[in-house]
Amino acid sequence: MSTTIFPGRYIQGYGAIRRLGPEIARLGKVAFILCSNTVYGKILPASREDIAEYAQVFPERFQGECCDDEINRIIELAGKTNCEVVVGMGGGKVIDTAKAVANRLRISLIIVPTIASSDAPCSAVSVIYTPDGVYDRPMEHPRNPDAVLVDTKIIAESPVRFLVAGMGDALSTRFEAESCQAKYAPNMTSSDDIGSMTAYSLAQLCYHVVMEYGLAAKRACETHSVIPALEHIVEANTLLSGLGFESCGLAGAHGIQIGFTALKETENYLHGEIVAFGTQASLFLTDRKKEIIDEVYSFCESVGLPTTLAEIGLPNVSDSALAKVAEVTMDKDNPVHNELIPVSQEVIISAIKAADHTGRLRKRETAGQA
Repeated sequence: MSTTIFPGRYIQGYGAIRRLGPEIARLGKVAFILCSNTVYGKILPASREDIAEYAQVFPERFQGECCDDEINRIIELAGKTNCEVVVGMGGGKVIDTAKAVANRLRISLIIVPTIASSDAPCSAVSVIYTPDGVYDRPMEHPRNPDAVLVDTKIIAESPVRFLVAGMGDALSTRFEAESCQAKYAPNMTSSDDIGSMTAYSLAQLCYHVVMEYGLAAKRACETHSVIPALEHIVEANTLLSGLGFESCGLAGAHGIQIGFTALKETENYLHGEIVAFGTQASLFLTDRKKEIIDEVYSFCESVGLPTTLAEIGLPNVSDSALAKVAEVTMDKDNPVHNELIPVSQEVIISAIKAADHTGRLRKRETAGQA
């Protein structure tokens, strides 16, 4: 059985925030808007009057962590407004909190990401942390957002690092989809269902878009410019990668990224940055051809994604620390087991070391040529 899941509607473009009012009105008359600090202070005030023409709105500032306490706080506040729609406006943790609130209240959900750093906006899952910011668990939801609205003008004004990290997350989509397809591994929709032909094709498209337009999109974001390449990358980071991971499944890249959460030194690095290095390590797990390995490393170097352990905070990492990474990666529920080969702690450590060694060699060669 194959299953493919999508958000109810995906809207993207320059000035798309103007569509928020009509989208809310399509689903209800009262909206509770959960906002990041930037949205609350800058973006929402400029749009609130337009939104109010279509619906009554109750904004609330997010308090910094997608944890059970914050979810419960927002549920209580939103419940008092008798809202019919929850809107999550901001980054990943705001988005994931809004998902949890809307699904607990059993009301409609609109997601408005203000950065394109991950594929979270379209999915039916939240990543839950402790109040101190330590990873706790995934929280699966019965349905995807009713609408995802992405204003590329807002994305272009956000820090370039977020857009590049989103490319790192999207980069993994093709390789993980191929592993899951070859192994008939389950996707994220159930314990048994596999991806569809459509989903696997979208995962391939995601890779080709990132490789072709990534560098141009980065340069556009550096000058806060919205050009077609930026539009393509925002769609790849947000929609194509989201559909790909959820409807095809995850494998080594995200499995190794989860492993790196065991080391505190990686905490200051974005999800997509570590996934990019996990993708490189997964290429050695799956015995990819040299041409593919060179293509991935060249791309990551061109846009500034990590290619060595030093670039994710681990310049002199010990074997015992890598053993901790491998131990977490080997957990029975970790998606690394969706790879075709049998994995072990030793194999994982070897793949990580091979990826790091390759990245360092390439840097030395580049420095020598200069």
